[in-house]
Amino acid sequence: MPELHPQFLTDSDGKPMSVLLPFAEYEALMEYLEDMEDIADARQASDEPTIPWETVKAEMGL
Repeated sequence: MPELHPQFLTDSDGKPMSVLLPFAEYEALMEYLEDMEDIADARQASDEPTIPWETVKAEMGL
């Protein structure tokens, strides 16, 4: 996980409203989240049945 240095914007009561990140940290965070989604998708796909490559080639006429 990338190291983050957030700055919090608050309302007049001091309740957090928004978070500011340096753009490079935002990009690193988004890339990290995309990687985590890819890993989750790969784990889910590993439960699906596979088709041998030779069968796929035969079905496609290769």
